Amino acid sequence: MTPARERTAWRQGGDAVCLPPPNPVQRTWRLVLLGPPGVGKDTQVRLLSRAFGACQLSTGEVFRAARGTKAEPHSAMALAQACIVEHGELIANEIVLGLIRERSHCLHCRGGFMLNDFPRTLSQAQAIDGLLAAEHLQLDAVISYELPDAEILARNTGRRVCPQCHAVFHVTSRPPQTEGICDQCGAALGQRPDDRPEAVAVRLEAYAADTVPLAAHYRAQGLLIPISATGRPEEIFARTLDALAVLVLPPYVSRVSALLSSILAAAAPAHTPVP
Repeated sequence: MTPARERTAWRQGGDAVCLPPPNPVQRTWRLVLLGPPGVGKDTQVRLLSRAFGACQLSTGEVFRAARGTKAEPHSAMALAQACIVEHGELIANEIVLGLIRERSHCLHCRGGFMLNDFPRTLSQAQAIDGLLAAEHLQLDAVISYELPDAEILARNTGRRVCPQCHAVFHVTSRPPQTEGICDQCGAALGQRPDDRPEAVAVRLEAYAADTVPLAAHYRAQGLLIPISATGRPEEIFARTLDALAVLVLPPYVSRVSALLSSILAAAAPAHTPVP
């Protein structure tokens, strides 16, 4: 495991640098991570970052930094600041891409990178393709974490948050010792508006509408790797590592593995339902 990456260059842009600079890694990974809200993608990003030494490049982190950053006039950061002031968090694709272009040196980081909140639509993916091509870079894989909507709904709607210390609980998977009361500070727990059933349903619907063409785009390029997000974070992480390991195996090993899988599947006894 490698230490968490310091991302000053990404957050601030311009001439900012990360100190200390990332150490060289055995293999540089350039990944895009997809997943619906509540699937646990952020946890996997942290685990992968420590495993591979790759930097998490989040446009949301840049937007948050924009509030307190002095931007050069007419730069993408200055435009982003204007959008935040005038329209909240609604920022046009062109400005987002401009922010990434201003940080294109981060795409060349010798530790690699993971984009985990961009692209979200087909047009954004096509724009990222063009940007990477201009930088003479290629993605290694696009990991898509998948979970049935019913389970995502249960994960989100069961979450409870402490308004005082911000501790997070869940009514079934991580309940507090006393129902509705924070274990750490004793404050009454609450449900965030985004975790209410109607809000989660809207977000899932929007994600599905955007992701179907986005997934098809990356599948056509041979980059899409679907990963089941059921189970504990460690189990999901292990599945991700197994899937990525196949990409670095010699071609003949992959062919032999596929052949063995087909032989085992053909030899498996047919399941006969018990009357």
